[in-house]
Amino acid sequence: MSKRLGTILETLFAVVIWGCTFVATKVALKEVQPETIIVLRFAMGVIILALGVQIRKQWQPVNRRDLLALAGLGFLGITFHQWLQSTGMVTSAASTTAWIVATSPIFIVILGWLVLREKISWLQIGGTLLATFGVLLVVTRGDLALSNIGRIGTFGDMLILISAVNWAVFSVLSRGLLKRLPSALMMFYVMLFGWFFSAIFFFIRTGAGDISNLTRQGWLAILILGILGSGLAYIAWYDALKHLKANEAGVFLNIEPLVTMFVAFLILGEAITWASLLGGAVIILGVWLVNRKPSNA
Repeated sequence: MSKRLGTILETLFAVVIWGCTFVATKVALKEVQPETIIVLRFAMGVIILALGVQIRKQWQPVNRRDLLALAGLGFLGITFHQWLQSTGMVTSAASTTAWIVATSPIFIVILGWLVLREKISWLQIGGTLLATFGVLLVVTRGDLALSNIGRIGTFGDMLILISAVNWAVFSVLSRGLLKRLPSALMMFYVMLFGWFFSAIFFFIRTGAGDISNLTRQGWLAILILGILGSGLAYIAWYDALKHLKANEAGVFLNIEPLVTMFVAFLILGEAITWASLLGGAVIILGVWLVNRKPSNA
């Protein structure tokens, strides 16, 4: 197998798994609280990422300042982010969630412009407006009547949208640490701190007794989320990023919501509507325009 083909397969593996995690979360939410899913999922993810760092011999000392930054990122990118998504998915459809999350790269560009003073082009502004229209199509199921403004989508849809912005904040704040630490090592610490904060919240608010509500189907969903979604998919993705350009990686990420929509149709019976297909296509076009490099760059 060529290195190029291996990279493509690793990337597809990560994207397909992440597309399935939205459906797995929806399945698990039928049996347990969001906090339970987060604690179990990331306990498995931490172990697998630790093994990955060990196999690659990427352990290195981390100073106190970076540890504090990693703790903050853990709360933001794992504890708070996953709470937003898991709680949002109580009322938001899995496919709707995936399409909204797909807008994160746009918020990254906007925050880069606002916080890091990175330049933003008219093409990126147009892409942002297009993606916004696509999100409106998805969450309103195509009903864009002005009378619906102010009550668009569900409360869960709003939480998912906040999570997309939150992930953009997390991504922008992570850039400094990524220059000093191996990506897998950084993600291990982020996930470890995130799991720790989530565990505190879990034991105070929910309690370990909630775990007993999981059936065989629920545990299967948790295993998919933990071993595959929070563990192996991250390792595969970071391996692939060593050989992929940013725009190439973005193309693969656009596949994720399509996977979610198809799997949600098969497993959850969520309808594939013209609004989700058209809105999804508009979102992908908008994200592509935002991340497109000028020809003279």
